[in-house]
Amino acid sequence: MPTFNTAGAVDLAAVAAQTEARKRAESARAEAEKTGVAPAAALVLDTTEATFQADVIDRSMTVPVLLDFWAEWCGPCKQLSPLLEKLAAEYAGAFVLVKVDTDAEQRLAQAFQIQSIPTVYAVWQGQPIPGFMGALPEEQLRQFIEELLRATGGQASAPAAEPGGAPADPALAAAEEALATGDLAGAEQAYRNVLSDRPGDSDAATGLARVQLMQRVSGADLAALLESAQAGDFKSQLDAADAELLLDRVDEAFARLISLVVDSGGDDRARARERLIELFGVVGDADPRVGKARTALANALF
Repeated sequence: MPTFNTAGAVDLAAVAAQTEARKRAESARAEAEKTGVAPAAALVLDTTEATFQADVIDRSMTVPVLLDFWAEWCGPCKQLSPLLEKLAAEYAGAFVLVKVDTDAEQRLAQAFQIQSIPTVYAVWQGQPIPGFMGALPEEQLRQFIEELLRATGGQASAPAAEPGGAPADPALAAAEEALATGDLAGAEQAYRNVLSDRPGDSDAATGLARVQLMQRVSGADLAALLESAQAGDFKSQLDAADAELLLDRVDEAFARLISLVVDSGGDDRARARERLIELFGVVGDADPRVGKARTALANALF
């Protein structure tokens, strides 16, 4: 039985694995578009302790896996599971849904310290990522999946526009295509091209911030970045903030950079502020943690 670090971690430094995940998602989407039917059997499956390694750990090396802990007697589970299955089909290979019957697989439930059901975890490259408990509405489920796919370098499979709606922006589509092939430099340039024409384009600004973050951590070990952060070593503090953000320790990343702004001067202070603003762009202004950190930054500066 696998051993898990239940604190959760997302190692986005493995760019090769991210690229493979994108290719698999793109292939699945292309097949779904051709046939009009997503390969549901490959996207939703039940696992046991005996098959967990192949069903979850191995799969998670190339595509995010959602673990749905449920039981037959659980009413909220019967509300959540159909929604997750629907989204797995809709996203057509961008993630795989694996279901765990907690009555039949008690050791798996214990390994993940399941206290109530339904509970959902994500697994990426062998590492569990805490998700949520309870039956969320579809809109919140979509938000959770979108954030997971952004964090793991994947892409949503939902169409860019509804039938009869406005066509997708070709300039932004070029950036997404570059990301899908692992061409970070090409994606960066494509986003810069959009911002050159439309300086206020929020989608391009967010995309550029995320690409730059991926470029900075490419080939890095996030745990090592955190361990190497030493007081007084400015660059290691910047690197540690990137790692914390990717490990979903958003408040800690923001607090680290605000402390650098307070404690630094001159060019270093400007660099810390610029990095913090870049990470605001990655998380997005709609996130309340960004608003809180912006207030703290203003207090630090003035």
